[in-house]
Amino acid sequence: MSTYDYVIVGAGSAGSVLAARLSEDPEVRVAVIEAGGPDTAQEIHVPAAFPQLFKSSLDWDLDSDPEPGIGGRRTYLPRGRMFGGSSSMNAMIYIRGSRADYDGWAAAGATGWSYADVLPYFRRSEDNERGADEFHGVGGPLTVSDGRSGHPLATAFVQAAEQAGHKANDDFNGETQFGVGRYQLTQRGGMRCSTAVAYLHPALERPNLTVLSSARAHRVVIEGGRATGVEVERGGAVEVVRAEREVILSAGAYESPKLLMLSGIGPAVALSTFGIDVVRDLPVGQGLQDHYATLLNFRTEIESLIGAASPENAALLEREGRGPLTSNIGEAGGFFRSRHGLAAPDLQFHAAAVLFHQEGLGPATDHGFAFGPCVLAPTSRGAVTLRSPRPDAAPRIVHNYLMTQEDRDCIVAGIRIALEIAAQRAVADLATGPYGDAPASDSDADLLAWAQRSGQTLYHPTSTCAIGVVVDPELRVFDVAGLRVVDASVFPAVPRGNTNAPTIMAAEKAADLITGRNGLEGETP
Repeated sequence: MSTYDYVIVGAGSAGSVLAARLSEDPEVRVAVIEAGGPDTAQEIHVPAAFPQLFKSSLDWDLDSDPEPGIGGRRTYLPRGRMFGGSSSMNAMIYIRGSRADYDGWAAAGATGWSYADVLPYFRRSEDNERGADEFHGVGGPLTVSDGRSGHPLATAFVQAAEQAGHKANDDFNGETQFGVGRYQLTQRGGMRCSTAVAYLHPALERPNLTVLSSARAHRVVIEGGRATGVEVERGGAVEVVRAEREVILSAGAYESPKLLMLSGIGPAVALSTFGIDVVRDLPVGQGLQDHYATLLNFRTEIESLIGAASPENAALLEREGRGPLTSNIGEAGGFFRSRHGLAAPDLQFHAAAVLFHQEGLGPATDHGFAFGPCVLAPTSRGAVTLRSPRPDAAPRIVHNYLMTQEDRDCIVAGIRIALEIAAQRAVADLATGPYGDAPASDSDADLLAWAQRSGQTLYHPTSTCAIGVVVDPELRVFDVAGLRVVDASVFPAVPRGNTNAPTIMAAEKAADLITGRNGLEGETP
């Protein structure tokens, strides 16, 4: 039995940050339990190659249960299973969300999580190549840069959106989210800058940090109302890794609630069904939110990213850190309102310089491009529940996509915006026709039917261990000493945007909450 001060479950987007920050104190011993292994595969680090990780051994390869709001379809849910977690296989888009998100959290009881509270932690994490200003920081571990691909098909989307009357925005993390433009990315020198690259690998040089890789966490050990360790299976043997100070779950919005429930923390009736002794009756796993997206695909005669992996482009990447292989696929996008009067956007667009269909699993055999909306502030809520008391069983996941009229109206409005952009000269001159499934007409009914049969996750699950529901504003699990959750599952609601940057921010803030120190170096949190 090994003993540490802090035991972190998950070396992903949040866990890597915590491992680095907590081990800054040489007097504490930190262990990280990671089910996957090191992030050594080339496809992790070459940005344009990330779709090759889907359904590989580096992917948890989850599926939802039948989703009632989209015709009973099951949806494919990729999640990173390696150092860096999903930050090692995402599209690297650096978006923080809206000021309204965090102010809304605080107004609902998440004390200390207003926009003014969290902005310093975004800035602390960041090393933005554009330099420091009111909204951005330099010198942090996470490199944030402008894309180095500049693909003309992404440019065409931005131009067409402007032709349709949408304003240009060169910083979606600045004063306003509204508008269209190119995304900033978590890249360094044209390569992926995951949390493993930014935080974990530099910290591994410290003798007080240990990563137990290829180790599956079974449950949190709770003794006398306190978390004292984690039961772990590694190399065929089961052992308890003890924590003298805290156990911290950073396994993500699907796995963290599963681990809590396997540990006896969750809905009592559901746990009893599986013969699990109830430690605390809490609504763990409830409140799941995600961004549901639809993408229009078009054929073109313009060279797309399907030829990105040429020897010439590989040499360009190695020599200069630029070119098509640096593309994050979704190079451009924007934020819109589905109706007048909204103070914050409820639609986000992503534009890919390659065909992206069949949940990202469809073959890109023709030159093409894709763009479309996601429901950015969904009112639908789902749940993560147990399928089995076995630790190796995937959880049951139902997001309830498009189950509310508000969400259905939103996606239909977003598709109409997409069709309007597609009709503009900048796109219409390049598109030679639709690719694959397309709406039968522009009626509300046909647009909704198309969204229901062709849509997919945007890979942003949150809120299954939310502040005020499962954890307090310091991310401590209610009524269980020595146990916190630090990942996107604690978000009271899904932020308006890609969720990797908010997850990193939450872990930065959590490190200060855990240690009781203020690591902001003069900034006012």
